[in-house]
Amino acid sequence: MVKTLATSFTLATLSLAIISPIVSAQFSNQRASSTTLNTDPDVLSLENYPSPIQLLVAKDTALYASKTGIKSRKLGSLSAGAPVQLIAMTEKAYRVSAKGKYGKLKGWVSPNSVASKDPNFVENLKKLYHRQLNVNKLIANKQVAIGMTITEVNQALGEPTKKQVTLTKDGSSGTYEFIETEKQKHYRHIQDRQTGQIFRQLSHVTTVEKSNVAVDFINDVVTAIVTKDNSSAPTIETIIPPLYFRY
Repeated sequence: MVKTLATSFTLATLSLAIISPIVSAQFSNQRASSTTLNTDPDVLSLENYPSPIQLLVAKDTALYASKTGIKSRKLGSLSAGAPVQLIAMTEKAYRVSAKGKYGKLKGWVSPNSVASKDPNFVENLKKLYHRQLNVNKLIANKQVAIGMTITEVNQALGEPTKKQVTLTKDGSSGTYEFIETEKQKHYRHIQDRQTGQIFRQLSHVTTVEKSNVAVDFINDVVTAIVTKDNSSAPTIETIIPPLYFRY
């Protein structure tokens, strides 16, 4: 029995009070480059974010080797007013890149030691952090959710089988369909005329639809998901849309 589930919502329910350049959170879900960061599930890498997240040092602060801050080795110091780039984060610490006297410095600082033109940047970065960890999990499980971007959907399900896109003065909308099929072999039984023995012989092969996921989107953000599955009706999750920032 085929079960169909449709879930939809309006983009207004996903809107956030964040003003910024149009920068989508369609960045590769890679962890930070070092071995330690690669194995730390709490660390989210932002080095491949499409537009670098720039911050300013709010007060003279120390740069530490790990997210534990003062409990780890001190790498150097940053002066108030110095520009830094956010390259990784946890919920309670930022890993930044800055120009030092003898080259580029990379290390961890407290969120309280940096500043942004966005007065809510700490809270907004927390939202980004939790969103991307959730997206990483969905992609790893080959699942999609309302609020994901089309790029994130493609990372989870691969390239769509069918595309339908409408372009207007207000942007784009459309549907991507992801169809998974499998081959089924059919056999017939024949009897040997001389021995009377029964044999099974391949008769033909058919292609059947195993699953079908249709993703509706408006301006790159998923607004509805319709699924057809021969096994069970999946749960459709909703996440916040991509976060945009101003600097």
